[in-house]
Amino acid sequence: MTARERQGPLDGLRVIDMSGMISGAFATTMMGDFGADVVMVEHPEVGDPIREWPQKTENGISLAWKSIGRNKRCITLDLGSDRGREIALDLIAEADVLFENFRPGTMERWGLGPEDVHAVNEEAIMVRLSGYGQTGPKSQKPGFGTIAEGISGWAHANGFSDREPLLPPVSLADLQAAQFALQATLMAVYERDLGRGGSGEGQVIDVSLTEPLWRVFFGEVEAYDYAGHVRERTGNQHPNTAPRNVYETKDDYMTMSASNQKIFERVAEAIDKPDLIDDPRFADNSARVENSDALDAEIEAWTKQHTTEEAIAVLEANDAIVGPVYDMEDVFEDEQFRAREDIIEVEDPDVGSLATFGLVPKFSRTPGEVESLGPHHGEHNEEVYGDEIGLSDAELADLDGKGII
Repeated sequence: MTARERQGPLDGLRVIDMSGMISGAFATTMMGDFGADVVMVEHPEVGDPIREWPQKTENGISLAWKSIGRNKRCITLDLGSDRGREIALDLIAEADVLFENFRPGTMERWGLGPEDVHAVNEEAIMVRLSGYGQTGPKSQKPGFGTIAEGISGWAHANGFSDREPLLPPVSLADLQAAQFALQATLMAVYERDLGRGGSGEGQVIDVSLTEPLWRVFFGEVEAYDYAGHVRERTGNQHPNTAPRNVYETKDDYMTMSASNQKIFERVAEAIDKPDLIDDPRFADNSARVENSDALDAEIEAWTKQHTTEEAIAVLEANDAIVGPVYDMEDVFEDEQFRAREDIIEVEDPDVGSLATFGLVPKFSRTPGEVESLGPHHGEHNEEVYGDEIGLSDAELADLDGKGII
């Protein structure tokens, strides 16, 4: 069984996705965007929970599912049944990569643990996502991204100093874990197929929701060990560079970062306050960080006198690094997003023409494609089980009748 032909640098890679919700699903969405043949496995009775997320179309179809389910083929299978296990191993035997995100021990209980996987396919790369990882005293606890955002240190550092810790407005822990899972998968594929001639062996990749988000705090582990430093909330300011903030304008808000001396000096000139350059409070980056409130007050006194468009025009004319604060409507209208085809239209049988994310990042020679949006529950059962595994119509009907598919 070979991967169906796709467009993109991962064409020829077959991925079986047994994960649900976000972390594994977003990683495999990215792989599907760039050519992998992704076959997603859902329970016969209950589909992926994202199928129920808002916003929904008039006929009850989740647009979140249309996005995260794109470029995938969806099949149904009861992994906990004996026959379901046999079929799952048939799928795994011909796959390059297997994703799963059940609570640690669940796959082993079903006879689908790493030993079982590698018994039928020694080249398979098994990617395991869970709240806390496969090992450690908390490994058996259930874990969602919200909890990871709390214990990773992220929520403690996010928000303003006089307010409570602030969770992100998106599923950040899951999406960050997805990126680490994707990177790790491609590293493992390289090692298996090419690294020093290629080992020809698969392996297990253990990704928690907590560790990838914690890993972004570079320098913080070292600072705590060396000096007992604990990062606190600084709002929109940055603890290591100034000025950097969201600034109120006459009609809205704008962003600006001046993280080196020359840029700061250009900002001071642009806002008609060249005296700031010689002010000892702002003499260098360390001094500016110590006095960031005073510096931001000086800048915002100027920005409030101008519209966002006016302020950006003046600052950009002085080669400062600034930008507006967009909502989704603004993104749709922005010429840069349009020029880079970051928003594309895809025909969908349920919705019609629907805007979705373009391909990110951009490849010069093997660009990938958005072939389809999220399919129906079990839409590809006949195609995968019949045409590719070779089950007969009678076998498919029997499996369907028993609730196995």
